Amino acid sequence: MTSDLLAPLDLAFWNIESDRHPMHLAALGVFTAHSPTAGAHAADLLAARAAAVPGLRMRIRDVWQPLSFGSATREPDAGFDPLNHVRLHAPTADYHDVAGRLMERPLERGRPPWEAHVLPGEDGESFAVLFKFHHALADGLRALALAAAVMDPIDMPAPRPRPQEPPRGRLPDVRKLPELLRGALSDVGRALDIGASVALSGVAVRSSPALTAEPTGTRRTAGVVIDLDDVHRVRKTVGGTVNDVLIAVVAGALRRWLDERGDGSEGVAPRALIPVSKRRPRTAHPQGNRLSGYLMRLPVHDPDPLSRLSTVRRAMDRKKDAGPNRGAGAVALLADHVPALGHRLGGPLVGSAARLWFDILVTSVPLPSLGLKLGGNPVTEVYPFAPLARGQSLAVAISTYRGSVHYGLVADAEAVPDLDRFARALSEEVQALIVACDS
Repeated sequence: MTSDLLAPLDLAFWNIESDRHPMHLAALGVFTAHSPTAGAHAADLLAARAAAVPGLRMRIRDVWQPLSFGSATREPDAGFDPLNHVRLHAPTADYHDVAGRLMERPLERGRPPWEAHVLPGEDGESFAVLFKFHHALADGLRALALAAAVMDPIDMPAPRPRPQEPPRGRLPDVRKLPELLRGALSDVGRALDIGASVALSGVAVRSSPALTAEPTGTRRTAGVVIDLDDVHRVRKTVGGTVNDVLIAVVAGALRRWLDERGDGSEGVAPRALIPVSKRRPRTAHPQGNRLSGYLMRLPVHDPDPLSRLSTVRRAMDRKKDAGPNRGAGAVALLADHVPALGHRLGGPLVGSAARLWFDILVTSVPLPSLGLKLGGNPVTEVYPFAPLARGQSLAVAISTYRGSVHYGLVADAEAVPDLDRFARALSEEVQALIVACDS
């Protein structure tokens, strides 16, 4: 494998990281164990298989050459040792307790930025694996592909080949100059539109101190499993999409949680960033992030579950009609307009500005419908975890796997000591929606 320069958005993720705000995404998979030694065997398998996955051998190296000053490359690590990345831990009765502490730790930047932590269960009947990937190495779909590469083989559809691009000359084809000019003007117009939308997104917004507390660098995780049939039951009654229902569940759970902890939900409409992948799942594409997003206000203040769902549905319909290239949620696209040195120097400032842009992250991570196994041990639960930006206390990631919806929650442990209560509120909100649909 050869080296390649990081795409602008990858470089942004690499540079906004700090000790208190590591920029890795993760997933906690829980497996049924066929034997008490299944966890140890899984760790051996992961180490052996990782050595054969080219994407897991890639490290990120800063570049200071004149033509790419301030950039970074993704390149093979000649000294790659999978034992530096796969770790077997002591047995535990609480996977999320261990996962929270592991989420606090940044990945080592001198090595390929990923880790797999194997957590045997104390009962000997299960084990878990926490995969961590730096966002500069992989987005959600790419991380899924890398993790799947070390699992037991499954029959997956072959990726569609990318069309061959014609070789580029040193000078642009003069016949294409009008088209290139229109594209450049369109890019400028889009950038201005996104910038104006970001400026307006913070006007007259009331969030909650629980979502925007001062960061401490600590982490806590929790997980919730919801029956997908219940979600479809609500969707078929009210309309909209599964994703509309899942976002509305987050809004309702926030209302319950804020009211119970005494913060109050009256007038609260936090800005939720909902990432949108621009990568096609079955299309072979180079490494790197291809993300945009929608920014919407969650109707936490609304006491009616069905009204909250209706508000979310209308908002999502408007966002989809406008497309992922416009509006405040598309601010990630501006990374393409910033030179490498700008990312290098402005990374800390951009990271600190996250709280001015959004209050909570709500993201969906697709999973294959086929069952995943490791050493013959089947995956029963999968909790995705998103990185926690500066100025945010809570991030929500959602995956659907084999008939169940899994909510993966990451929070600042000191700002949100009652994360388990928010987790219960998610389940309670689903039941509230079902009751409202039946009444």
